[in-house]
Amino acid sequence: MSNFAEELLARIGPGGVRIGAEVEPRHRHDWTVEMPSGDGPLAVVYPRNAEEVSTVLRLCQAHRHPVVVQGGLTGLAGGATPVDGCVVLSMERMRGIEEVDTDAGTMTVQAGVTLQTVQETADTAGLLFPLDLGARGSCLIGGNLSTNAGGNRVLRYGMMRDLVLGLEVVLADGTVVTSLNKMIKNNAGYDLKHLFIGTEGTLGVVTRAVLRLHPKPRSVCTALCAVADYAAVLRLLRLARERLGGTLSAFEVMWPEVYRRVEATLGRPAPLPHGHGAYVLVEAMGTDQMPDQERFEAIMQQGFEDGIVTDAVIAQSGEQTAAFWTLRDACGDFGEVLWPAVGFDVSLPVGRIGEFVELCQERLAARWPEAESVFFGHVADGNIHIGVKVAEEPLPVHAIDVVVYDAVREFQGSISAEHGIGVLKKEFLPHSVSPEALALMRTVKAALDPNGLLNPGKVIDPTMG
Repeated sequence: MSNFAEELLARIGPGGVRIGAEVEPRHRHDWTVEMPSGDGPLAVVYPRNAEEVSTVLRLCQAHRHPVVVQGGLTGLAGGATPVDGCVVLSMERMRGIEEVDTDAGTMTVQAGVTLQTVQETADTAGLLFPLDLGARGSCLIGGNLSTNAGGNRVLRYGMMRDLVLGLEVVLADGTVVTSLNKMIKNNAGYDLKHLFIGTEGTLGVVTRAVLRLHPKPRSVCTALCAVADYAAVLRLLRLARERLGGTLSAFEVMWPEVYRRVEATLGRPAPLPHGHGAYVLVEAMGTDQMPDQERFEAIMQQGFEDGIVTDAVIAQSGEQTAAFWTLRDACGDFGEVLWPAVGFDVSLPVGRIGEFVELCQERLAARWPEAESVFFGHVADGNIHIGVKVAEEPLPVHAIDVVVYDAVREFQGSISAEHGIGVLKKEFLPHSVSPEALALMRTVKAALDPNGLLNPGKVIDPTMG
């Protein structure tokens, strides 16, 4: 055993460290990206608090060992995949909920708490933590912060960075920076938390957070609408925004191919027949179910009268609402819907998403005439997800990436809406970020992690331009 490993064991204790062959296989990958065969972490450490994280980072600096932080391992861009010989910091033991302040509308938690636990704790307190993802039972709050997670309710409540008031972070040299602010208004100097939200563990390790809670909605109104084309999608969005205002919480769009495939996957008839140009899930959250439902149904009726909606079904129960969301959530399971497939998480100007989809389909068909593709997403916040399958074997992942990301660049969109950059999208980051902005990112990285030990090889390389 090396001197470094012996030091780790002495400082953290054998119950919190796994060395070499003791490292469990699950730590070799995130949800999608595996370490190369023959590579492996030097050790995995399971800290219990910021002090132990600080100890590990100080040791790693002294011995020049890279560090990769892992949460629930549900990431889709390789951001938590270890590099050879690194120390993995697994946050899974840091699962404490320290405080729920109902007056301030905040919850203070450790970074290893699952999203579902936060949701349920808020619900018990009569409040709402609105971030919601399909991986809610597995993903950790630290990972949600690391990728600036989005999900289904961004339209109303914003991304993860909009749901955080304060952080505790350990820097690359082991310095613990505690700023567990609980005030919405606080302009005392730089708002440093934004240096660590969405930066995928490349600038520091988040250990605690103050989360912002919201009043719990007292009503939910949901409809699944069929429209003729993307122009009608935009008209329906304008109507929903004008008439529902701040209560509009979701506006999810499914193109016909994914709608058809999901119906087959679920093995039951979809709520609306095929043959329409797009299917839209509209949801509003309010304060009083009966009047809110009446108002919601009147708005849908107006959609019919204005020639925007061609068919619709409005949920009359919680079970029907859940069924609509099951349909939408199943779109993202490419393993069932479209396999093998290359998946994308991109964002575009809302008004041009229809053009983008048509261009992608044309270019994919020109390169691979038998190409199959599915499109769906949150749309009202600019985010769409794409799955692409071609007959060529092995699947030409990079070539498909080039086709899609080149189109994103032409539309001045983002190659990553909510899944991060990790290793999978790093090559294409200049498609969405200017050379000047990339240079500033490198400057920040060099200032906070001068030895390049935090999550090396992820997001941005020192020479990227």
